[in-house]
Amino acid sequence: MSESAISDAPAVKTVRDEVYSQPIETLNVAKSSLFAADAMWPYFERLRAEDPVHWTPATDFEPHWDVTRYDDIMAVDTNHEVFSSEGGISLGPSEEMIAKLVASGAQMTGGPFGGPTGGPTMFIAMDPPRHDEQRKTVSPAVAPHNLTIMEPLIRERAGAILDSLPIGEPFDWVDKVSMELTAMTLATLFGMPQEDRRKLTRWSDTVMSRPGDGVVETWEEKRAEMSAYAGYFLNLWAERKLNPIDGDMVSMLAHGEATKDMNQFEYLGNIILLTIGGNDTTRNTISGSIYALNKFPDQYDKLRANPDLVPSMVSETIRWQTPLAHMKRTATQDYELGGKTIRKGDSVVMWYVSGNRDDTVIDRPNDFIIDRPRPRQHLSFGFGIHRCVGNRLAELQLKIIWEEILKRFPDIQVLEEPQRVPSTFVKGYKSLQVIIPRRL
Repeated sequence: MSESAISDAPAVKTVRDEVYSQPIETLNVAKSSLFAADAMWPYFERLRAEDPVHWTPATDFEPHWDVTRYDDIMAVDTNHEVFSSEGGISLGPSEEMIAKLVASGAQMTGGPFGGPTGGPTMFIAMDPPRHDEQRKTVSPAVAPHNLTIMEPLIRERAGAILDSLPIGEPFDWVDKVSMELTAMTLATLFGMPQEDRRKLTRWSDTVMSRPGDGVVETWEEKRAEMSAYAGYFLNLWAERKLNPIDGDMVSMLAHGEATKDMNQFEYLGNIILLTIGGNDTTRNTISGSIYALNKFPDQYDKLRANPDLVPSMVSETIRWQTPLAHMKRTATQDYELGGKTIRKGDSVVMWYVSGNRDDTVIDRPNDFIIDRPRPRQHLSFGFGIHRCVGNRLAELQLKIIWEEILKRFPDIQVLEEPQRVPSTFVKGYKSLQVIIPRRL
């Protein structure tokens, strides 16, 4: 890899100067353009130091509190009585933005299956007891026993994907590897035919994008995609009602005591959650691992010299990458946090991506260090009742792909800075151009 292939994003120094030249109360990190340019770091750096519980008035997004330090995020995430998920788990548009969207022709009902607000309910956006009942229904699919059964299949697929890669030719790692492995695994969990797996990738991207972001161009196109998504899974639901498959999540939802009588919007909401949770996060961490090891070549050398560090490297990647940048909660009562009074009804945003870079808790947090003493000390999976249900499956897929990589390739070189997703929620990669010089 050439020295210039990966560097700190060119805009970061300019952004840092700009961030530190303005009054702290005017800082607004909730801009998709910052995440697309990987230029949000100076914002979080200053907020953690000077205003870790920071009020951001309405802009494109709803007014909200930014919580940026590790310990404050933990305090919010582990207190579901005060900080509820019922109001949604990600930043919503401001009233002004909603008005603009309406004026542009966006349909305002249907949420991910139509316009930009409202729509299906998912268990991650519920509080107990409904949350606990529905989560418990699907959790056996990713329980240790089932993962032990799935591991040989994931390994076989990972090996086949890697063996199909071109040698000595540039290609997109996101498309050829990250999307493929995660889509295969998710299709298995849903009991879907493998030939339909990339539909999951497309639908996941469409749910998380707005028209013009490079996935769909118009609200009409988004609605058509989401209608196809809904139709596919409603048909699968009807099939599994009659003929359940052992171990697949649609069958679990169709026959679980707490979920078998749910309405179609609640069912589809849970399908969205499981699709994004099983697809976006893992695929972006697989891509992030290649990027991180190229950005810190001494760590790549360390890994090649000692493949037993793969599990530790996986956890470090999940921290350093932070595949979901934030989660939102809604205050159910007035509450003091970091010297600020959060009022009942206020939106509170936990910036996991910032907490994972908090140097008061994590030593040298901006560095990628694959043999950290406590590599699983990170916020990426969340804490409390909403801790990621599939976290062990995510770790397993990363562990397997890297064990198989190290058997095959002495080096995978990143050729240029990745193209990143323009999102304040999913912190990911659209493409990552790499080359594999040779096989072992």
